[in-house]
Amino acid sequence: MATSLIKHERITTTTQKAKELRKVAEKLITHAKKGGDHSYNLAAKVVREKPALVKLFEILGPRYEFREGGYTRICKLNLPRQGDSADMCYIEYIDREGELRKPRPPNPKGSLLIDMMYKMGNIMSKKTKPSAVSQQNKV
Repeated sequence: MATSLIKHERITTTTQKAKELRKVAEKLITHAKKGGDHSYNLAAKVVREKPALVKLFEILGPRYEFREGGYTRICKLNLPRQGDSADMCYIEYIDREGELRKPRPPNPKGSLLIDMMYKMGNIMSKKTKPSAVSQQNKV
């Protein structure tokens, strides 16, 4: 299924299979972002077709270079599958042509906004516990 997701970038499957596939797909993108022979060999154990492996390392890896995770999206469908009434959904890579909805922009590395708020004093420091602050105010 991981090979099909890489080839088509969106597939329809059951919700449980999509949740399991998400774990594998996220790891494959992480290997593609790292690059190198070792990452290529680890990805080749899962992706069985050469064109899909090339697409993973040459197209998908560079696409998510600045994103720290959350490369896939699961969108549930209203109608269950006929026959066994299994819940169906789409699983797709984000930031691609023809996606169902736009993704949130990636967070900056190191969460700069939170660090700036700590420096400005809008948020209690990481080392200060709330109980210690309340005791200082009482004294």
